[in-house]
Amino acid sequence: MSSAATETIQDAKPQRYKVTGDVHLVLRRGDTVLYGQRSNTGFEDGAWHLPAGHLEAGESVVTALVREAAEEIGVTIRPEDVQFSHFMHNSSSGGRMAIFFTVTDWQGEPENCEPDKCSALDWFALDTPPDRMIDYCRVAMKHIAEGTPFSVYGW
Repeated sequence: MSSAATETIQDAKPQRYKVTGDVHLVLRRGDTVLYGQRSNTGFEDGAWHLPAGHLEAGESVVTALVREAAEEIGVTIRPEDVQFSHFMHNSSSGGRMAIFFTVTDWQGEPENCEPDKCSALDWFALDTPPDRMIDYCRVAMKHIAEGTPFSVYGW
């Protein structure tokens, strides 16, 4: 091996692992949880999923959750009412960090604010989620019901 090639290998630094952060809202009314039915997204259309979204640059996970709740279902959530529920390291799309938060106190009545991406909203019993769900969300909700704070999915 040439000395230039050896220097290049020695100078190379490992790439930092980059992941997408997702926040998921477990909006609970008693023993029920609010889900939206996905449509026109190109990913798992027809499946039920929690209100959720990507973390944006410069945003805390709680700020992202409060923003997504307002954008998707029109409710106002105070940051102090957000409770951590579950953290999942998900292998999809090269690796995602999905953080689930439970909220039981909010202002406003949930409504479908994104009818172009969501065909319906409905409440399902915590222990009887919708039949058709995105699988990692189903697994996370099982962990949440069991009180398990961390999981790895798909690795």
